[in-house]
Amino acid sequence: MTILWINLAIVFIFSFFARYFSSPATLIPYPSSTHILIKPNRLLMFLAMLTLVLVSGLRSNIGDTFFYKHIYEINDFTWDFILSQKDIGFGILQKILKMYSDDPQIMIFTTALITNVLIVLILFKYSRIFELSLYVYITGGLFLISMNGIRQLFAASIIFTATKYLIEGNWKKYVLIVLFASTFHQSALILIPIYFLARTKAWSKATVLLIFLSIAITLVFDQFSAFLFSSIKDTQYGQYENFAEGGANIIRVAVNAAPVIIAFIGRKKLKEIYPKSDYIVNMSIIGLVFMIISTQNWIFARFSIYFDLYLLLLISWIVKLFRKQDEMFVYYGLLICYGAYYFFENVISLHTVYKSDFLSW
Repeated sequence: MTILWINLAIVFIFSFFARYFSSPATLIPYPSSTHILIKPNRLLMFLAMLTLVLVSGLRSNIGDTFFYKHIYEINDFTWDFILSQKDIGFGILQKILKMYSDDPQIMIFTTALITNVLIVLILFKYSRIFELSLYVYITGGLFLISMNGIRQLFAASIIFTATKYLIEGNWKKYVLIVLFASTFHQSALILIPIYFLARTKAWSKATVLLIFLSIAITLVFDQFSAFLFSSIKDTQYGQYENFAEGGANIIRVAVNAAPVIIAFIGRKKLKEIYPKSDYIVNMSIIGLVFMIISTQNWIFARFSIYFDLYLLLLISWIVKLFRKQDEMFVYYGLLICYGAYYFFENVISLHTVYKSDFLSW
């Protein structure tokens, strides 16, 4: 864990000073003052991004890293093999990389590079408090998921770049990006119908109904799961019917729920200081819905990966929903709470160990 703690400290410091040395980007009229959108310093942002890429890309373990490396080593990635697999985009990527090197570290580094660069660039563009988003990216667990669910977060990072089209309502370009991302993980296709739900007004009857529906599903989960798995038994996801690793930790649900609850309480002010926040809020709510259902079966938490990225944006704005004199208290409170969660999750619960043939301490 030493390298991971050092990574957290370095990324936070660079991103903090990136905001400290930022420049005004946009002015938003606000009833009592003018709200300023800032653009973090690009050089310091790059250094924070580089740290994430190096730590993730130079790892030799964590999650299914070993499995991905083994697949890379034993296969030649012929077209017949690629077309026989369910996610041909990832097969093509590996085929290209294999033309340059048989060392699986090049695949690990390339996926880490693309995933983290895309995520950081979108946070750089839309986050209100840049260092807080990156801090929660690490402490909330998504950074480690990028080393475990490699293909899925890779696909999620590609879809995250379509945030512009989600906000603007350009569904054609959004769908094209989702279709491309689905070649790396087919579950990304769920974002196509969800786009139209996310484009509704935040806290409308539809989104509130969705939350109550998720709670209802957890109460009758056995019947729901029987219907769901009977519907997908002939697909690549039918194997998850026998998935028996239990449900997601209730603490994880609370971590996802807290920012959404705060956004609801301060929804009027959020709408004033960030007029286009509806879509970010809706994506965060949908992620919470999947997380609530996942308390019955952890497999549903995998779908929340696509939406947790938007939670990083929402968290960076909720600090501004409080009174000016309370903002620092909320800011430090979030740092402490997420830091404690990171310690609990990785030191006490998962006993995470980071190994690398290039980095050591």
